[in-house]
Amino acid sequence: MKVAIVHYWLINMRGGEKMLEALLELFPGADIYTHVYDPAGMSALIKSHKIYTSSINKLPFARRLYQKYMPLMPGALKEFNLQKYDLVISSEAGPAKGVVPHPDAYHICYCHSPMRYIWDMYHDYFQKSGRVVRFFMKHLVSSLRVWDVYSANLVDRFITNSSYVAKRIKRYYNRDAEVVFGPADIEPYLLVPRKAEDFYLFFGQIVPYKRLDIALEACIASGRKLVVAGAGARKRDIRRYEKTGLVTFAGRLTKDEIADYFSRARALLFPGIEDLGLIPIEANAAGCPVIAFRKGGVLDTVKENVTGLFFDEQTPDSLTAALDKFEALEDNFTNRRQFTEQVKQFSREEFIRRVGRIIAERKRV
Repeated sequence: MKVAIVHYWLINMRGGEKMLEALLELFPGADIYTHVYDPAGMSALIKSHKIYTSSINKLPFARRLYQKYMPLMPGALKEFNLQKYDLVISSEAGPAKGVVPHPDAYHICYCHSPMRYIWDMYHDYFQKSGRVVRFFMKHLVSSLRVWDVYSANLVDRFITNSSYVAKRIKRYYNRDAEVVFGPADIEPYLLVPRKAEDFYLFFGQIVPYKRLDIALEACIASGRKLVVAGAGARKRDIRRYEKTGLVTFAGRLTKDEIADYFSRARALLFPGIEDLGLIPIEANAAGCPVIAFRKGGVLDTVKENVTGLFFDEQTPDSLTAALDKFEALEDNFTNRRQFTEQVKQFSREEFIRRVGRIIAERKRV
């Protein structure tokens, strides 16, 4: 079976690219098609495959400005001749699913999310953009939405990474999507010894939608210690919050350092909203409970009262109440086996098994 995988762009190794690696393990002879490719940011496994790029790759500063060229990408997909492939898997978060396979081919779209900058987050992106980008967004968004819905008809089967995204796919495309959790790198954390200390952990890139502000305000107001790990903190914020004596900024961490913090934190605080969220899965793999806002992918990944707790409002007061509840029940979160059982469903092996089952179902039809 000849297999083509169409991935929106290949710039750095994030969740979508980790999923691509897992697909390449399942289909070692697959060819890759993408809009923009930067070999320096890719793993050896991805680079070992034949990679075809669209004309977007030749545009000025494409490796840096690739998202600015997004309106051109639907048209560029027409350059990909996929007629020789039996199976096409499109990996969609930017334009990828709009390819045209052979009439007898099977097209599966693993949709990480419908393109948020033309749907539910359009106004957020619009407000943060400059005048020129706003002009083009305003005039192109309608046609991009029409293309996005139309191209969903070229897909035989949708799969996605969480129930949260499946609802979005149903809303915009009126298509059902089977949830197949994206592969999480749980193995390095499963054997990490648990030795909880008196601090909470916020981990992730420091950008507004992660809502670090909620964690900071809740911990400072209640006199709890917080370690903030991840890149992006402004120097003035570091100085301001570290003066309280309760907050420490750890900056960017290595994998070993991440595992160490997971092993020592009382709990991971997750006040933002993610489509899936790999960090809570990794924390749970290390036996670290998660206290998360009750929305998004964490509803699939965190098992309430077993591997973590939820709070119901995105406010410091609501998080503080959850922290109080957690500390009253903290002994209930010390059974490492319950964490391990919960995270097994997010492993690379489980992802490969479930995608393989979907392909096998098609073969039997």
